[in-house]
Amino acid sequence: MSKKIKVLMVDDEERFRETTDKILTRRGFETIMAESGAQAFEKLEQNPDVVILDIRMKGMDGHETLWEIKKRRPDLPVIMLTGYGDMDSARQAHDQGAFDYLAKPCDIDVLAGKIRDAVQSMQVPERYQETPVSGVMIPIEEYTTLMPEVTVREAILEIKKSFATRATSRIMETGHRSVLVIDRSRNVIGVLAINGLMEMILPGYLSAPRPSTADSIQYSPMFWRGMFQTEVKNNADMPIGEVMSPAPYSIDAEASLMEATYFMVQHKARRLIVRARGKVVGIIREQDLFFEMEKILRSGSG
Repeated sequence: MSKKIKVLMVDDEERFRETTDKILTRRGFETIMAESGAQAFEKLEQNPDVVILDIRMKGMDGHETLWEIKKRRPDLPVIMLTGYGDMDSARQAHDQGAFDYLAKPCDIDVLAGKIRDAVQSMQVPERYQETPVSGVMIPIEEYTTLMPEVTVREAILEIKKSFATRATSRIMETGHRSVLVIDRSRNVIGVLAINGLMEMILPGYLSAPRPSTADSIQYSPMFWRGMFQTEVKNNADMPIGEVMSPAPYSIDAEASLMEATYFMVQHKARRLIVRARGKVVGIIREQDLFFEMEKILRSGSG
């Protein structure tokens, strides 16, 4: 029978400790409970495999406790718990050496999975040295940015250039299929992508309510003839600020690729803005994640 994973839970909320204790015990973990940072240091003598540490605690908070734990047991993985509105503090803890962080109340399956991941990271650490988002993204300097007053005609030519320009190895692979729209302060205010251009040239009356006779006309060859060319020309001089889509969601440069994957799937997004210390530093696209999948399989890792 395999050895049980020993988990030290540090949280000043008694009810949370009791509930988590019962659930983790039922899941097959061995639990050690501490209500404060000071008590956690004493419990380290019981040699836990993983620490679950709340950031917001009375007296010594999670950051101070994490610092002291890492000083005493530098290789002991620590998973931080935080509120939904305190993710910056959690990322700070991650920078201080925490293995990962979760928002409270956290799904017990996710927590159990993170505990096992933390233990595995100690046994096979090289598996967990994944490339962060910053290692896969397209640097913002390599991505086409345009002002909102630029015309559709000019934007189309710029997107076309991205398929020929070999500025970086990643852009060379597919082109970037879109441009970011920025204001004069270089804030990203929107995105113009090929699918947005296709939506732009569709006449509004095609989606408007119409009588059944119009439906039958729509499916005749004569109805469609010349329409594509006409609409492209009609929209060519429109400012892209009038047809752009909202700015993509943002993700931190040091976030994991699984976090980027989750964001894209949940929000049906094909690209995310990458930020570091509040500043836009790049773009990560769905194809960048795909290329990383291929790279992992080709290298035989994972």
